[in-house]
Amino acid sequence: MAECEICGAPATTDMAIAPRTETVALCATCAGGIKGEEVPEGHWQSLTTAMWSESDAVKVLSWRLLNRFKSEAWAADALDMLYLEPEVEEWAKAVGPELIHRDSNGAVLSSGDTVVLIKDLPVKGGGFTAKRGTAVRGISLVADNAGHIEGRVEGQRIVILTEFVKKK
Repeated sequence: MAECEICGAPATTDMAIAPRTETVALCATCAGGIKGEEVPEGHWQSLTTAMWSESDAVKVLSWRLLNRFKSEAWAADALDMLYLEPEVEEWAKAVGPELIHRDSNGAVLSSGDTVVLIKDLPVKGGGFTAKRGTAVRGISLVADNAGHIEGRVEGQRIVILTEFVKKK
């Protein structure tokens, strides 16, 4: 039986690494985590070993996942150490890491969801405070930042940090 090329668990699926057709063998936990499902705490730290693989596809997937978690010190350190050949780096950047927006409780947010503010938030440049308990309907996800969403509060479109909302 093949091993997951990220964490070493028994592999259950092969995932093509776009835009090429090369594949990486993954376990159910890694495959689910890539799609936004919850994974056990510390699971992704196996990337610090996987990133040294001989396989360019594994290196590309490791680079994309490390970028997803680069706000965490261990991932930022790993990214600083990871070297990709120029053509492999182009491949890695061709389809950026898919950002997953999560609320304060870890629930995955989607465009169009309704969220509730969990804290009074002063709106910079708006001259008002968005009150705790305010429902923000029809949110938009900020494409390049998993920590930000956009929504309309008191008739103004504002950027809200995901750590201050919960999915309704």
